[in-house]
This record gives sequence, structure tokens and C-alpha cells, in this order.
Amino acid sequence: MKKRIIILTSIFSIIFIFGSFSNVYADETKQRVYDYANLLTDDEIARLENLSLQHGKEHEMDFIIVTTQDADGKDIKPFIESFYDDMAFGFDKPHGNTVILALDMSERDVMIAGFYKGKKYLDDQRATLIREKITPSLSSGNYYDAFTQYIELGSEYMEYMPGVNPDSFLLKTWFHLIVAIGLAGVVVGSMAYNSGGKVTVNERTYTGNFQVLERKDIYLTKSVTKRRKPQNNNKGGGGGGVTGGGHSYSGSRGKF
Repeated sequence: MKKRIIILTSIFSIIFIFGSFSNVYADETKQRVYDYANLLTDDEIARLENLSLQHGKEHEMDFIIVTTQDADGKDIKPFIESFYDDMAFGFDKPHGNTVILALDMSERDVMIAGFYKGKKYLDDQRATLIREKITPSLSSGNYYDAFTQYIELGSEYMEYMPGVNPDSFLLKTWFHLIVAIGLAGVVVGSMAYNSGGKVTVNERTYTGNFQVLERKDIYLTKSVTKRRKPQNNNKGGGGGGVTGGGHSYSGSRGKF
């Protein structure tokens, strides 16, 4: 009986191991870049596919790129929803962990959407940060650079806890260095101060104690300056939703 249990356990272990390997191999053959607008060369597509694969393995995430000439006649938001539903992207399972960057050339629209783990780690705020950073490259026609930055920033931001602003100065090395130097200065200053004798003489020793008996404020005039609020021509921002297939997502859209 014992021998039979050991044999069964070994068989299940072998099946699990080979099953894991097969998932990795299947993942390497998956297409992640869909350049329907013909913005990239074959070499650029190959490099982006490899970059997406490497960062996707690191975070168990499908980083998808899709470019289109007219978004099939739809607004970019329902286009990206239908694209996710129809293609069933997901690193872990069909309709699973995914981030999609979509580009509509006819309307000059760009949108980033995160599904499941992508929604958790690349929420509306982080998707907006990425979109705003890649927009200058998109506007100047450097699509390969923009797509590369999208994958690398998405991977970098996923290393931070959800809800934390990854661009906050509180997380920067230079801020930590300033705080460390400041604390060291306080400690050294405190030690130097306490190393001397205590001073018992102050300004009141010679001038005595004075008290303020009365205080009066005089209001002279008031002026109001009006300033025109600048307009933001690059409208966009956060805003996810739910696909027709019932998959919720985070998102950020704008013009480029």
C-alpha cells in the first residue's frame, strides 16, 4: 500500500512539472504585438515581442500592444473592450492578467487598460502616469520607443505595492539620501551641543522681563487679481469600466 502511494505521488509530481513546462513553452509562442496600422518594422515587432515576453514572465502578465487605423469604426474604449473579450488574453488563463496599450491613428487616441492583476497593479493613476510619459514619443512618431517605454514602465510600476504613487519623491533615492544626511546632521549637532557646559545667562538677564500690553492691527486696503485658468489641450485621464464579457479593468485614455 505504501509503495502504491509513493508511485502515485511520483506520477502526479511528474505531471505537474511537465504541465508547468508546457505552460511556459505555450507562453513563448503567444503573439503580443498586433500592428494593424503598420507603424513598426518586422525587427521592431520581434524586439517588442521578446521584451513583452521577458517582462511578462517576471510579473505573470501579458503586455499587449495593438495599433489600428480606425478602431473598426468604434471609440477606442469599446474597441479595447471587444479586443480583450475576443482575443481572451491572459498570462495565467484565458481572460486573465493583462495590460493592453491601444492606438487609434484616425482619431489620434491612445488608451492603456489593465485587467485582473493588471488592474490591481496598474490602476487608473499608474496607467495615466505611463500614458503621459509615452505621449511625447507617440506625438513625434517614435512608436517603437513609446511601446518600449510602456512595457518597461508597466513592469517597473508593478514592483510597487498597489495604491502607492511610484513617482512620489518619497520613494526616490535622492530623497532618502537627503533625509539620511539631515538625520546625521541633527545627531552630530545634538552631540556637539550637549558636549559643552550649560549656559545660564540669556538676554533677560540684562534687559529684564517685558510684556506686550496691547496689540492693534490696522486694515489699509484690499486688492484682487484675476488670472485666466490655462486650458489643457491634451484631454484625458483615468477611467476603466467593464467589458461586454463582464471583465472589469482600469484605464487611462488621451490624445497624442
